[in-house]
Amino acid sequence: MSEKLYAGLDIGTTAVKAAVFNAEGTARGYGLAEYTLLTPEPGIVELNPECYWEAAKKALAQAAAKVNVSDIAAVTVTGQAETLVFLDKTGKSVRNAVVWMDSRAVDEAKELTEKFGFDFLFRMSGQNEILPCWPACKILHFRKHEPENFAKTACFMMVEDFIIRKLTGEPVSCRGLLPSTLYYDIRSGNYRNEVLDFMGTNASRIPRLADPGEVAGTVKPDNGSVLVSGTKVCAGPIDHVCGCLGTGGGNGIVTATTGCTLAVTAPLPGLIYDEHLRLGTYHGADPASYVFLPWAPTAGMLLKHFRDEFCGGMSYEDFDRAAESVKPGSDGLILLPHCAGAVAPVCNPAARGVAWGITLAHKRGHWARAIMESVAYLLKDNIESLRELGVNITGVRALGGASRSKLWMQIQSDVLNLPVGVTCCEEATSLGAAMLGARTCGEDITKMVKIKMTYEPSANAACYKEPFAQYRKLNELLLPTFK
Repeated sequence: MSEKLYAGLDIGTTAVKAAVFNAEGTARGYGLAEYTLLTPEPGIVELNPECYWEAAKKALAQAAAKVNVSDIAAVTVTGQAETLVFLDKTGKSVRNAVVWMDSRAVDEAKELTEKFGFDFLFRMSGQNEILPCWPACKILHFRKHEPENFAKTACFMMVEDFIIRKLTGEPVSCRGLLPSTLYYDIRSGNYRNEVLDFMGTNASRIPRLADPGEVAGTVKPDNGSVLVSGTKVCAGPIDHVCGCLGTGGGNGIVTATTGCTLAVTAPLPGLIYDEHLRLGTYHGADPASYVFLPWAPTAGMLLKHFRDEFCGGMSYEDFDRAAESVKPGSDGLILLPHCAGAVAPVCNPAARGVAWGITLAHKRGHWARAIMESVAYLLKDNIESLRELGVNITGVRALGGASRSKLWMQIQSDVLNLPVGVTCCEEATSLGAAMLGARTCGEDITKMVKIKMTYEPSANAACYKEPFAQYRKLNELLLPTFK
């Protein structure tokens, strides 16, 4: 029987995920296609843009394998921010895409700051740091160092825009992808011409703007994908914002993604800046809406590293059992999980991990639990910072691989002293993207999110008050020692 369907396409750092849902939020198919980034030198991270397109086509084909593709009413494209694609006037790539992690434009980040001043860039973009990975810095870098490629480029766009163009032929970018470009103003919702001028370009060489969920175009004939010609293609904000929507975030509910990294998405009542420069401000899932998006570069990655390097590759289930045998607080073992630097709520890229209070009595289970607790402490530290900025937080929705661990979710609930909900759909980012398309097509999207389980604070919540205070004290004392 025919039913109206909606697809979400998530362009990730190392893979594209696709999913198809009906109007009730029930998944009808998933797809995944991976790629390997090019890292020829330290600080350089690239990929042929066609790899993204081939992966997108493959993931969509997998996700739609068991449905009638003519039933897909809309597809929404979301994913990583800051990955830059260079296209000539025929739509062909001028050079490899420069991935968001690429950090070669250090001098240009300084140059932009000196030219416009930090406060101007902060108010315009909402970003609490001016980093070499921001697209304005990258474009300025290639104007200097690859002038021929710069001259050939007819359109600078995000990787999601590239996929939209492949599907529709239209150069369109979602406002929700652009705050960290440094040439887009989150207050006006428009590009800043004076920054574009300084970069040596203009608005004719970047995509037209669209709101989250707005129809960017329709799938063109012979597009190369499984999608039927005429299917609506919608613009989507960054992946974390779609994930927040896909878990029912808002009205006091923030989302916490504990994957390799940790990211918190906190919907805001309006445009708010963190004057302490701890957190960045981004657009939300609705037009003219905003979120705080604090994040940390190490979370589940630390757990995986410890398991693989020191535990003989034991299963995550065995790891959970070992940690579960240890009392809350890990018998005084406290970790600072800053193994790849600290970003929020204190920024210090030079920071490294610390183990404090080690004794000979600490066994494998202590270390396993201490890692889980350290990420929960880091999450609580960011949530407390959000509260200091006036964000109302009554609960958390969990995303990422950690949400599969009952123990880790209970630890988070106890440390935060808040309910932590886990949704039925594990691919909440793709669901959130699909929900934007469904909303555009007139669906009631509130029924598309379903909660599988909610972890309530247990009697152990009181046990974490002192360890968390100690965690904060250790950060205060030790982070300044990393230069």
